[in-house]
Amino acid sequence: MTDTGSAPAVSVVVRSKDEAPRLRLALSSLAGQTIPVEVVVVDDGSSDETASVIAAASRAMNLTSRRHPTAQGRSAASNAGVEMASGDIVLFMDGDILAAPDMAERHLAEHVRSRGAVVRGETWHLRQTRFFRDPEIGDPMPGEERRVTAMPEAECVRLRVTRAQIEQDFCAITTRGQPGIYPGAGPRRLYELEMAALSADEACPTIWAAASGHNLSVQRSALRSVGGLDPGMTHNEHRRLALALAEAGLPLRLARGARSYHMTHQRGWRDPLLHTGWLETFYARYPYPAVALLPVLWGSLSETPDIPPEARLTSLAALAAAAARLEGVVGLEAVRRAHLRACAAETAA
Repeated sequence: MTDTGSAPAVSVVVRSKDEAPRLRLALSSLAGQTIPVEVVVVDDGSSDETASVIAAASRAMNLTSRRHPTAQGRSAASNAGVEMASGDIVLFMDGDILAAPDMAERHLAEHVRSRGAVVRGETWHLRQTRFFRDPEIGDPMPGEERRVTAMPEAECVRLRVTRAQIEQDFCAITTRGQPGIYPGAGPRRLYELEMAALSADEACPTIWAAASGHNLSVQRSALRSVGGLDPGMTHNEHRRLALALAEAGLPLRLARGARSYHMTHQRGWRDPLLHTGWLETFYARYPYPAVALLPVLWGSLSETPDIPPEARLTSLAALAAAAARLEGVVGLEAVRRAHLRACAAETAA
């Protein structure tokens, strides 16, 4: 790690709950950043050995922590971490995410280059960790004991992610990574359309929808100006935050090459269509057609039969165009129905 002798400009806020073995690896990746960083860990009500993992890591790196006796949720945990952070830039991470060695440096460089207030990196995943409670020693997830026991020893060793790899040979991890936060076609398509929008020459009005839940950095002053994250939203609060910042004239930027790796722990992905409690809260604060159409975008990526082919949205530019046609339509269901009718009429014309 390079030591400039000054206080770190970047504070990494790590939210974690009951994922101690993964947190141990995540903190190892943050200890090896190419610029000095302050790490703030918020233990959001863990009942496992998270406290001892944090204590051990704090002896070897610039780390402070806070524990919530009971879980308060991702947004509240994020706000708690921001309160403790001292850096000008806050970089949000989760306890099951590995940071590439230059991730924080690339975020800082993009903030300096673009004078941006909110920056997103490249979110990849490690599919092979899903069978292991502890990816370092190959300890199986509950319910995966038979599968792991039946693995040839060489296969089990190949799938592991170790601190030695993180500290000495991170390329051994990057070569196994794949684009998207989760495995599968849907997450891959979502990642690709987000990267396409962030890489486009022309600014997209719905670029806020490309915000990610981790590997996302924000100027601390900008966070304060919009009131931080909404504790009432667990899912998609990062997109709500990016929209609030965009309305303040601070659009989302891409930190190219600032890569993170999600150590997956479940089969499939967290389908946004199955977690829709956030939508009413989001729409109540921002009653925009683009917000109402987010489930249509995600449903289009998973090719759900509920959305006819002509009504599918497969890019953020398409989302913006559809929303523009529906200005003045009010209500979540009203917007969706109006979109379906407009697309059907265009097809019939």
